[in-house]
Amino acid sequence: MKSPAPELEGFLVASGLARADEAQRWSVLSGGVSSDIWRVDLEGRSLCVKRALPKLRVKDDWQAPPDRNLYEWRWFQTVRRWIPEAAPEPLAFDPERRLLAMAFLPPEDHPLWKAEMLAGRVDVGFAAEVGERLGRIHAASAAEPGLASQFASDEGFFALRIDAYLLATARRRPEVAAEIGALARRTAELKLGLVHGDATPKNILMGPRGPVFLDAETAWWGDPAFDAASVLNHLLLKRLVVRGRARALNESFTAMAEAYLARIDFEPRAAMERRAAALLPALLLARVDGKSPVEYITTDAERDLVRAAAIPLLKHPPETLEAVRAAWDRTLAE
Repeated sequence: MKSPAPELEGFLVASGLARADEAQRWSVLSGGVSSDIWRVDLEGRSLCVKRALPKLRVKDDWQAPPDRNLYEWRWFQTVRRWIPEAAPEPLAFDPERRLLAMAFLPPEDHPLWKAEMLAGRVDVGFAAEVGERLGRIHAASAAEPGLASQFASDEGFFALRIDAYLLATARRRPEVAAEIGALARRTAELKLGLVHGDATPKNILMGPRGPVFLDAETAWWGDPAFDAASVLNHLLLKRLVVRGRARALNESFTAMAEAYLARIDFEPRAAMERRAAALLPALLLARVDGKSPVEYITTDAERDLVRAAAIPLLKHPPETLEAVRAAWDRTLAE
């Protein structure tokens, strides 16, 4: 199809990504609630274009600063300095029109990690690669504290993560509001490194050279433990819907956690693990009671299982990530 608006075609021409006389074929890509996303086919090549939305496509009223793809642009550029294959190549950025162009990665050799797991294809080795690569990114960023000024995106991270995930859940679960509120304050205040902010299987491709991280709109200079807990959260949640793969998902959780923590050299490993373990039950609860519930948990019984595991862990914070996994195992076995 033609582009949804002439300004989109003009963006590619002005950026030097397309000739003025070149046909542009635009097709909508699904999966995002925070942006419009298109694949654009040009002569002999394809690319991807994103435009951030001021109001996200969810049931709740969820507003966020529309300039957040500036931080995605910077996250891609920064991370590719350290690990070129860890993010798509950023091609052009227009801050006024909130447009970001990047390389298009074909799904035939870049399957989505989330889709693979939901189909029952659970790759323990890949989970370890995700942990190792995420840990490398966090460690590299901590060694460059001057990056903090480029990712001073506190307003956006508050709207998209602190409020939408943690504080919204606290408002709906008063029995653990104080505990979640304390986690929210600590997360907002701690400044240690570069955080992706949406490191989940829906934003990780299984590339031929390892994990590729997408959708870094919530990139922020803060507590990297948030990213580790975000990935591990989804490895737990998949147990509810991926039948017959409990052992592989448990092994994936352990492999990812160990590979990640092995790369933490900018603070004591135990300190990072305690913060991630404390955040994990809050993020579990957020994906059923926050502003962005996961779409594959569809029954009250499943939601109640999440609450049964998360609420006691919030009241009595675990010291290790394995303690969270073991508590989740016990809940599902009851």
